[in-house]
Amino acid sequence: QVQLVESGGGLVQPGGSLKLSCVASGSIFSINSMCWYRQAPGKQRELVAGITTGGSTNYLDSVKGRFTISRGNAKNTIYLQMNSLKPEDTAVYSCNADIFIVTPAPKRVDYWGQGTQVTVSS
Repeated sequence: QVQLVESGGGLVQPGGSLKLSCVASGSIFSINSMCWYRQAPGKQRELVAGITTGGSTNYLDSVKGRFTISRGNAKNTIYLQMNSLKPEDTAVYSCNADIFIVTPAPKRVDYWGQGTQVTVSS
């Protein structure tokens, strides 16, 4: 079994910063890519940032220049550094990982974390 656990959400004032973390654990053979998604109330879930095994990154246009996705030394961990936060960044942020497992059978599986709330408000 594989688990993704996020942490680091909270309440912050506009212009402030937060750093989210996501750790993948369990029966992992390899991780192909990891991403951060967010979903605000009444809105569709959107891809915020992603990072591949090779370190290539991509970002939602509205967060470019403010958010940075990175990997830890242990390749099963990613971070999302969020600076200059705006009220419109308020959402539940979820970690997603494209993982290759070998038990019970070799295959690629999409895993999700439980989500962490980020609220930007004065």
